[in-house]
Amino acid sequence: MAVKITDICISCGACIDECPVEAIVDDDDNPTGESIYYVYPDKCVECVGYHDAPACASACPTEGCIVWDAKVDGQPNRDEIGDDMRSGNVPCVE
Repeated sequence: MAVKITDICISCGACIDECPVEAIVDDDDNPTGESIYYVYPDKCVECVGYHDAPACASACPTEGCIVWDAKVDGQPNRDEIGDDMRSGNVPCVE
């Protein structure tokens, strides 16, 4: 997964509207069954080639809701984000 949405999500929909590759679904379509928004890891491109930072995180009104997660082989990723930051706890935008 490139980025993930944490359980502090307020389900406002801002991230869905900003995702250039439609990798985010709402809680009704979350394949894990959790009642939070979900980022499909095999679709997320971390907005490489689209924006300077993940657009979902920039649009999100909840501080720290969208965090860096593990890279997905074959998917674009931000080289400047090291594995040490991809713990699922580091916000994409501060």
